[in-house]
Amino acid sequence: MKDENGSEMLGDEAKIMNAPKETDPAVETQATNSVSGRIKKWLPLAILVLLMILAFSQGLHKQLTLSNLIMRRQELAGFVDQNIVLAILTYMIAYTVSVALSFPGASLLTIAGGFLFGWVLGGFATVFGATVGACAVFLVARSSFGEVLTKRAGPFLSRLAEGFRNEAFNYLLFLRLTPIFPFWLVNIAPAIFQMPLSSYAIATFVGIIPGTFAFAFIGSGLDSVIEAQEAANPGCAAAGTCQVDVAALVTPQLLIAFFALGIASLIPVVLKKVRSR
Repeated sequence: MKDENGSEMLGDEAKIMNAPKETDPAVETQATNSVSGRIKKWLPLAILVLLMILAFSQGLHKQLTLSNLIMRRQELAGFVDQNIVLAILTYMIAYTVSVALSFPGASLLTIAGGFLFGWVLGGFATVFGATVGACAVFLVARSSFGEVLTKRAGPFLSRLAEGFRNEAFNYLLFLRLTPIFPFWLVNIAPAIFQMPLSSYAIATFVGIIPGTFAFAFIGSGLDSVIEAQEAANPGCAAAGTCQVDVAALVTPQLLIAFFALGIASLIPVVLKKVRSR
């Protein structure tokens, strides 16, 4: 074999020149870890989004209606009487899934829990199920786009995130107590600011207790409302035509009480700010 000048090259030198270049093992390992890391980061979010698309496309969210609850109340009540433990576990799993998939109508499920199990047992089952579902969404959001947004955040968002983390528990407690913020949005927002899971779980658990038990209490009295509707319009329960307005059951006084609790949760934050001046 000849070199660039036309001179003959020795056999060993030619083999060295023609030998394929070996890839650095460290580079290969780094590339593999990078790909596996991205898959691990985005796969849970992809699965959650696919499940949401599948559930909504099949119309599962449309089953969460007060009419369906009223039509099947005898059947559901009979199942609860015969299988109380299984019924509670099934309800908690259903609530967890509905929260994780961001189904609308969580208040209707809470009312159903109060109707089927009573406001005390139904309230606690709802609080546990909702907290688990919210934590699942939080972990998925924090491990995927939450970390990305935090790394790419500008100065303003960085200061905002730092301020939120410093008083994360009280801020989240306020968001949970006041009923004007969508539940799914409150599940995701703390993940963007990299809030610790333990603080998130405790604040969620405590923050949803008042609203949950209020709606569970409404559910526990739903039977009397149905009986009144049956008296005015016989057969409406079986036909699913009973006119029960959930919004009418939520009084302005109840909403004011929620707002008052939310404001009270911010008192420690305000006091800390005042003392620091």
